[in-house]
Amino acid sequence: MNAPTPPLTPALLLAAYRGGIFPMADGKSGEISWYSPDPRAIIPLDAFAVPRSLRRLIASGIFEIRFDTVFPDVMRACAEREETWISGEIISAYTALHAQGCAHSVETWRDNILVGGLYGVSLGGAFFGESMFSRESGASKVALAALVSRLRDHGFTLLDTQFLTPHLAQFGAAEIPRDVYLALLANALPRDVHF
Repeated sequence: MNAPTPPLTPALLLAAYRGGIFPMADGKSGEISWYSPDPRAIIPLDAFAVPRSLRRLIASGIFEIRFDTVFPDVMRACAEREETWISGEIISAYTALHAQGCAHSVETWRDNILVGGLYGVSLGGAFFGESMFSRESGASKVALAALVSRLRDHGFTLLDTQFLTPHLAQFGAAEIPRDVYLALLANALPRDVHF
């Protein structure tokens, strides 16, 4: 008989992230499973590639970037897709983590309307990107560029994207062996930096 899954709490989430593990909910049952992929995907902060079209979009100034103003809304927007691993339990747990100052949103606004963004978890000098969404072309890309700029400015050393996707690959995301990832994580966690 399987042991019941413990409830997702901020303490459990933080312990998992410190060990290189993160949760995802089954899209149909909502059951939580834990993952530590090998290989693991990261975006090297010193090698983040900004395509020319994105540079032009950022320079146009049509989007405004805000941080942590509507965290639960960003999570719900990320969950608005046909299949999602972001269950109600996940939203509740990460919102509690946000209240403790460990989960953050980067939001793209246009004319005072939320049109894109991303969220993730911050621990020491590591940021664990969880999900992103876009309601206007380029909005999530602008949020990602703003995230990388903030992480660089604040002394972060690790941007974890968990899995490699073609979307992330265009920005320099790469896969590394889990043992290399865990070494980078161990180096990042003790850093005294703040999002």
